[in-house]
Amino acid sequence: MSSSFKRLLIGKPIATEHQHHERLNKITALAVFSSDALSSVAYATEAILAVLILGGASALGLGLPVAGGIAFLLLVIAISYRQTIHAYPNGGGAYIVAHENLGPMPGLVAAAALLIDYVLTVAVSISAGVAAITSLAGNWGAPWLANYAVEIALICILIVGLANLRGVKESGVVFAVPTYIFIVSILVMIAWGLASVLFGTAALVAHSATPAIGAGESLGLWLVLRAFAAGCTALTGVEAISNGIPAFRKPEAKNAATTLSWMVGILGIMFLGITWLADRLQAIPNELTNETVVSQIARSVFGVGPIYTIIQVATALILVLAANTAYADFPRLASLLANDRFLPRQFSSRGDKLVFSNGILVLSLFAAGLVMFFHANEIAMLPLYAIGVFLSFTLSQGGMVIHHLREKEPGWQSGLSINGLGAVLTAVVLVVLAVTKFTHGAWAVLVLIPLLVLVFSRIHGHYVRVAAQLSLETAVKPQPVRRLTVVVLVSGLHKGTLPALELARALAPDNLTAVTVNLDSDHIVKIQARWSDWGCDVPLVVLESPYRSLITPLLNFIDEVDARYHDDELLIILPEFVPAHWWEAFLHNQTGLILRTALMFQKGKTVISVPYKLGH
Repeated sequence: MSSSFKRLLIGKPIATEHQHHERLNKITALAVFSSDALSSVAYATEAILAVLILGGASALGLGLPVAGGIAFLLLVIAISYRQTIHAYPNGGGAYIVAHENLGPMPGLVAAAALLIDYVLTVAVSISAGVAAITSLAGNWGAPWLANYAVEIALICILIVGLANLRGVKESGVVFAVPTYIFIVSILVMIAWGLASVLFGTAALVAHSATPAIGAGESLGLWLVLRAFAAGCTALTGVEAISNGIPAFRKPEAKNAATTLSWMVGILGIMFLGITWLADRLQAIPNELTNETVVSQIARSVFGVGPIYTIIQVATALILVLAANTAYADFPRLASLLANDRFLPRQFSSRGDKLVFSNGILVLSLFAAGLVMFFHANEIAMLPLYAIGVFLSFTLSQGGMVIHHLREKEPGWQSGLSINGLGAVLTAVVLVVLAVTKFTHGAWAVLVLIPLLVLVFSRIHGHYVRVAAQLSLETAVKPQPVRRLTVVVLVSGLHKGTLPALELARALAPDNLTAVTVNLDSDHIVKIQARWSDWGCDVPLVVLESPYRSLITPLLNFIDEVDARYHDDELLIILPEFVPAHWWEAFLHNQTGLILRTALMFQKGKTVISVPYKLGH
């Protein structure tokens, strides 16, 4: 990527010493870290009703009690995470808490679960946002827009990814306005709908096509548990604030705890309010029209007019921008894993805008892949959702229980009770989620988590072996180099060859050789004719290659030289010319790259590339 184009996309770089200026206040942080949790109200009620509708019309009345149970669980988890925030003011994500208190393996399980869930967060949120857009388009006479759901979703991922590459502060400002418009519009809809119901002026939802209400499943505990598990998607993203404490302004822990309380209060009101209105106005999932439940409620309360349009646009925006929570936490978690040598080191490096650019790019690619695989259908992805979140909830709260028992800080008994209750409840919900969603796709997540843990372990093992082999603890002082033997690999005689030959002569004037392979006899004759004038007094060896192989004869020759001068340090010099533009490199053979790669893994051979840069 050229420098000017990069500057256009992500802006000017930020100096490291300005990192503290990128911290977020509580207002902006609520938008950055809470958009995932807050946006879940757009589909959590619908997820509950989509299960209950299988039991017939009578089962739909259980939507509000199920939502009440989820709201209670939300309260317990929020109080538990406030304990975590104060115990780990430098960032108390599930990985850190589980790793420090339960051990490395539970920590890796929590990390794997969260990384998977962050990818799903982007794919589900953006797909749900596209569903809101197409619902609005359908009511305004453009149902054909639904045919381009995947393309729209991919464009949204690109936009959100680029916004995050521009920096935390800039992305926070971008996402704050739509988040607060969504909050205000949903709260206004709930208040207006509540008043309409109380004063008897509310109109029931009218469907252009009658939705199918099933009675194929009996109304029992199993159906209720499935509905509860489906609605637990409302709790995804609650842990995000505890993961991102370092991004807050000072005092970080206090500001993070306050923001968490705001988020939970707003989320609880919106979730229960939407579910109550859906019950009173008889808004239910409709596979025939694909109109969302929130769209049905807004249309019934306000009609298809400006306010309805604002609600739908705000819902679409918050759902698309909800992916920002994952963009805030996935790169940060990946950097922690990289620092602990469980992921490639590249994930620990900050980019020009003081963000973890590699994590952002990888998250975007995986999310885009999911969107294409599931055709931007968030309902199809929901069974995969929430498993990872509740697994990390359970491990985090269990880790906090051990933390309280070990540290016994002032007030530890109350903290132990809160986190203990949170661990038990989230563990129960995790089992319910795993059982009820297993055949609907949750098995894939349960298989992928141990596979990721295995990958983490293999990467960690590699870094441990490398550190051990490079350690000076077991090092023996090397013997002085007796003599250098130099081999210069040439493909022709031109300006790019001469600096390499001069370097070779300076390094080993009494033991050097230039070598080329005869792939074209006429070309070799031209080289030999000019070598006495331009070869810098370096002897030239021409290797025959009857089968037109280039690499094999060169490697065999290098092995012969190495064996002949086994006491010498063998140095291989590769002259290469570098085109003025990056794309021009594709117009030339990459022989130098191939040779460097082949020689890289051969012990005892040092390779030097001598570039000759071409002008414009």
